[in-house]
Amino acid sequence: MDFSRFSKSKFFGYFLACFTIFVWGITFVCTKHLLVYFSALEILFIRFILAYCFLFILKPYTLKLSLKENFLVALAGLTGVTLYQFTENLALDFTTASNVSIIVGICPIFTALTSQIFLKEKHLSFNFCLGFCLAFVGVVLVSFNGKINFNLSPKGDILALISAICWGFYSLFLTMINKKGYNTILITRKIFFYAILFMIPLMICGVFAENPKSTAYVELSSILNAERFSSILNWILLCFLGIIASGFCFVAWNKACNILGTVKISTGLYLIPVITIFFAAIFLNEKITLMGAIGSVLTIIGLFVSSKK
Repeated sequence: MDFSRFSKSKFFGYFLACFTIFVWGITFVCTKHLLVYFSALEILFIRFILAYCFLFILKPYTLKLSLKENFLVALAGLTGVTLYQFTENLALDFTTASNVSIIVGICPIFTALTSQIFLKEKHLSFNFCLGFCLAFVGVVLVSFNGKINFNLSPKGDILALISAICWGFYSLFLTMINKKGYNTILITRKIFFYAILFMIPLMICGVFAENPKSTAYVELSSILNAERFSSILNWILLCFLGIIASGFCFVAWNKACNILGTVKISTGLYLIPVITIFFAAIFLNEKITLMGAIGSVLTIIGLFVSSKK
């Protein structure tokens, strides 16, 4: 088999996308355990430091970009990693996890909108919109999973909406970057480099945060750090989030977007809450209700409808 040809095939693109969505669905379960010991910002920073190191080991080469290209990659790092991840986690301080999951679930529609507005690509077809509606209802049911608790919290809900918009713009910048034809590993590592730079001011602010339970808190106590960093399980989960879920999966996602198109692949994000509730049931003993099961089916149907031309 000619691997060069296979690596550009639609089958390979779908495989990478499916694997990535599967892994990203599991990350919430891993993060829930780590949040007992780390703040969300600390997990985010450690995760992408590990991801950057992993990609550097894979390809220890320098990617030379023009000033304009560096600016585009920096925007991708800011929107798709730093702002998307941070605003999503910060939203949880002000609103419910269900609200965040539902609002962030509209990422694919923002991806389609940014492509249509800025790249003049027509994606908002009848099937795409119908599939979005079905999947969105499914995501709502999955997020509630039998517990109706939709409390509007303007600050938290706006942060979750900003997170979804950021992913839409990340998808736009990624599409523009992919057209340049650069190596996926090198360009993803460059995106992580800028993302980490943008996280540093947040980490500095986190040092001065007063509430240890805050999303943006950074712990400096040597005793507490020795305790949490000496846990083998914590390191296993951090390495999984950094090396697999971030390093490998962002490369895989970017490659899949390059092969199949960012908008088409983004509809797969509908499945993340579905995967999450199933793994939460297995590892966290959280029950899957009839509402969650119906929502899962609706989400999958919506995904297939969206993919139809």
